[in-house]
Amino acid sequence: MKTQIFETAIKNRNRISFLYDFNEVSIEPCYMTFEKNGSKVIYGKVVRSKEIKKFNFNKIANIKILEENRFAPIIQVVPTYVR
Repeated sequence: MKTQIFETAIKNRNRISFLYDFNEVSIEPCYMTFEKNGSKVIYGKVVRSKEIKKFNFNKIANIKILEENRFAPIIQVVPTYVR
């Protein structure tokens, strides 16, 4: 369930908020992956910050997609020119 919520937020560029270690966090999600030990994590830019942080899935609770708050990606995708 968490995976689907995060995939949707990443695809639609929606900000999300959730509880992480009993603290409310709002991020602009970038991508999900697995660590070498097999645990799933998500990386995201913390709202009102320039910091990208990693969050462990097993510490995340009460996820909310903030649909009205869409964001532009940090890294702009620029098409390359080929002759």
